Amino acid sequence: MPKVRSTISIFGIVQGVGFRPFIHKLVNKYDLKGWVQNSTSGVNIDIEGEEEAVHNFIVDIPKKAPALAVIEDIKVEYSNVKNYTEFKIIKSDCDKEGFVLVSPDVSTCKDCYRELMDPKNKRYRYPFINCTNCGPRFTIIKDLPYDRDRTTMSKFPMCFECNREYHDIENRRYHAQPNCCPECGPKLKLFDKYGTSIDGDPIRNVIQKLKDGNIVAIKGLGGFHLACDGLNAHAVTELRKRKHREQKPFAMMSRDIESISKYAYVTESEKNMLESIRKPIVLVKALDNCIIPDEVAPDTDYIGFMLPYTPLHYLLFEDKDLDLLVMTSANISDDPIIYKNEDAISKLKNIADYFLMHNREINTRCDDSVLRVVDGREYFLRRSRGYAPFPIKLDMDLEPILACGAEQKASFSISRGRYVFLSQHIGDLKNYETLCHYEEQIDKFKRLFKIEPEIVACDLHPDYLSTEYANSLESIKKVYIQHHHAHMASCMADNNIRGDVIGVTWDGTGLGTDGTIWGGEILTGGYSHFTRAASFLKAPMPGGDKAVEDLYKMSLSYLIKTYGDNFIDYVYLLPDLKGDKKAIDTLYRMVSRGINSPDTSSCGRFFDGAAALLGICSRAAYEGQGAIKLETVSDAYSKDILNYGIDKEKGMYIYDWRPTIDSIVKSMQYGRDISKIASAFHNTLVEVGVKICGMIRHDTGLERVVLSGGVFQNMILLHKFREKLKENGFDVYIHRRVSTNDEGVSLGQLVIAQNGGGYDVPGGSAQDCFNK
Repeated sequence: MPKVRSTISIFGIVQGVGFRPFIHKLVNKYDLKGWVQNSTSGVNIDIEGEEEAVHNFIVDIPKKAPALAVIEDIKVEYSNVKNYTEFKIIKSDCDKEGFVLVSPDVSTCKDCYRELMDPKNKRYRYPFINCTNCGPRFTIIKDLPYDRDRTTMSKFPMCFECNREYHDIENRRYHAQPNCCPECGPKLKLFDKYGTSIDGDPIRNVIQKLKDGNIVAIKGLGGFHLACDGLNAHAVTELRKRKHREQKPFAMMSRDIESISKYAYVTESEKNMLESIRKPIVLVKALDNCIIPDEVAPDTDYIGFMLPYTPLHYLLFEDKDLDLLVMTSANISDDPIIYKNEDAISKLKNIADYFLMHNREINTRCDDSVLRVVDGREYFLRRSRGYAPFPIKLDMDLEPILACGAEQKASFSISRGRYVFLSQHIGDLKNYETLCHYEEQIDKFKRLFKIEPEIVACDLHPDYLSTEYANSLESIKKVYIQHHHAHMASCMADNNIRGDVIGVTWDGTGLGTDGTIWGGEILTGGYSHFTRAASFLKAPMPGGDKAVEDLYKMSLSYLIKTYGDNFIDYVYLLPDLKGDKKAIDTLYRMVSRGINSPDTSSCGRFFDGAAALLGICSRAAYEGQGAIKLETVSDAYSKDILNYGIDKEKGMYIYDWRPTIDSIVKSMQYGRDISKIASAFHNTLVEVGVKICGMIRHDTGLERVVLSGGVFQNMILLHKFREKLKENGFDVYIHRRVSTNDEGVSLGQLVIAQNGGGYDVPGGSAQDCFNK
C-alpha cells in the first residue's frame, strides 16, 4: 500500500488536556512517523504512513479524543512524503497571529482522587495533586501557548520523579503543566488571624477548627472562600454578622451526593450537573424537614450546593463528623473575591479566625459558577469557574468587537471569528477594585486570544462605568446599545436565532430611549433594530435608586397611582410608614410632583412593590430579595389570577397594573392567604404577558418568543410563562449558555454591534439618535 503524508491542524481546547499523549498512542497504534506540536492556534500534526492507516488515524482523532478535549475544527492537507524515521513531540510554535482556546479549571479526576486517598501513593493526602485530565488551568495561565513557564507553577521546578512523569508519553501526567508532588510542589499552611503559622498537619488542624465553630478563610482555585460548619447555626450567624451579609443565601459544600440528599431533593439532572467536571453551585430544593439552619438561606427553600472540586476540598471532609461546609466567596461588601494571601490576611482579619493558605499564586480570580437545572441543562445565574473562558460559538462571522456589558453583574465579551469569549463573573462596577479587575481582565482576554477590537459596544446609559470605560478608549468606533434590546439579542444569540422575534425582557433597570427607566418591556425586532411593542404602566420611584432598598416606597407609589388621594386609606398595609405622617406626606409630594421620583416601567420594581404590600419584605438587604421571598411563599400550584388591564397607547400595549394592585389590597382585606395572593400575582403576570404576545403576533405574524432579563431567574414565572406560551402555539427560547440576568447583556451588545444596530451617542446626549 502506498505511503502518504498528511499535515493536520486541530483547533479547540487541545492543550493541557492530554491531547499529545493521546496522539502519540494513536500514532503507535497505526505505526506512523512524523511530529506533533502545540501552537498558538491549537495542535499541529505532520504524519506519514500507509494510506489506510493515515485515514483511520484522522478518523479516530475526534472519535477517541480525551474527555476534556473540545475539538472545534480539523483541517487536513496532503503533501509530498518526507520519509520520517520516528515520531516526536517538538517545541511549541509561538505564531503571533494564531490563538488557542483556553481550558477552564476542572475538578479532580477519579484517578487523582484514588491516588489522593491511597496511603501507598507518594501523593497521598497531597492537596495539589493533578494530571492532564484535571486541575487548574485558566486561573494559573499567564500567557499562551500553555507551557509551565507561562503559568504560576513556573516557580516550582519539578523533582526528578515528577520530571520523569512529565516526559513519559505513556504517563497521564505527560506535559501536565501543573504537575508536582509533596517534594517539589506548593505547600499548605494554617495561620491565625495575626498571620502566625500554626504547627502540625494543616488539614487536620483546620478540620478541628471548623468543628469547634471557627470561621476559616480557605484559598481555592480562583480565590478564597469563607468557610464554617454548615450545621452550626451559631457559626453561620457569626459569619453573617462579621461579613455584614445579613440575609443573602450562602453556598454550601458537601462531601457527596448522598450527603446532599440528606438535606435536599436532588433530581437525576441536578445530580449529573453537581457531579460534572465543572462542579458548579446548583440550586436544589431543601427537604421539608431539612435540619440545615435557617440562617444559611433564610429567604428561600432552595439551597446552593456544590461538591468538592479540588484535592484540598476532599481532604476537608476526611472527618465523617464534618458533613457540610458553608463556602461563600471571601470578599468585603461588593468587592471582588480576594485571591492574594497578603490581601486575605489584611482584609479578612476581622472576619476569619484562621487562614488556610498555599504558596501557588492565583493569576486570575474566578468565582464559583451558580446555576439551576432546567430541562436537564444549565440555566445560569452566574457563569464563571468551570465554564470561563470557554467561548460561545455563533453561526455568524464576527468582527473584532469588545462589548462592555452592564454595570451590575458585570461581564464583558470579546469576539474573533465565530467565537465570543465571555468573561468570568466580574461583579458590580460601582466598586473601584471591581472596576480595576474588569479592566485587567479585558486586557488579559485581548492578550490571550490575540484580539484587538475594532468596535466597542456598551450600554446606552451614559453614567454606567462600563460605558465610561468604553468612552475612555480613543480612536475606536463606539456603539451604544439599549439595555433591553441587548437582553433580547443575547437570548437570540444564545440560541443562534436569526430574523425577528418577540422579546419579553423583564428586569429591574435599564435606560430607555425616552429617557425613563424601563424594565417591563416586550420588544419586537432582531439584531439590527427593535420596536417597543409593550410595557408596564409607569410608576414613580420615590428617592430613585433608594427605592430598590426601601421596597415600601414602591408600594406607596403603586397605591398613590391606583387610588389617588384615597391612598391614605391603605397605608396601614405598610408598617414602615404606620403613624409617620411626615414621611407619608413627603413621599406623597415626591410622587405626585415628580420630585426625585423618576418614572419606571420596571417589572422588578413591581415585584418589590407587591412583596412590601403583602408584608413579605419591606426593606431589601440585597438585590432581588423581595422577589425571592415572593416566589418562596407562593403556592406554585394555584391557578388564581388577579384583575388587570391592557390598553393601547400610540401603537404600544400597556399593562395597567392598577386593577392588580386593587385586587391585592382587597384580597388582604378579606383575609386571604398570602401564599394564594403571591401565586395569583405570578399567574397574573404570566396571563398578561401571554395575552400581549398574542396581540403582537396578530399584529406582526411573529411566532418566536425569547425570554430574558433578571426576572426570569424566578422559576415559577419562567416555567408557567414558557408553558403557557407553548400552549398558545409560540416557539419559546430561554437562555442556555449565558446568564439571563445582566451578566449576559454583553453578548447581546456584541451581536447588535456586529449587525449594525445601536446608536452613535449615549442616552441623554442627543435624543434624536433614538430615531435611527
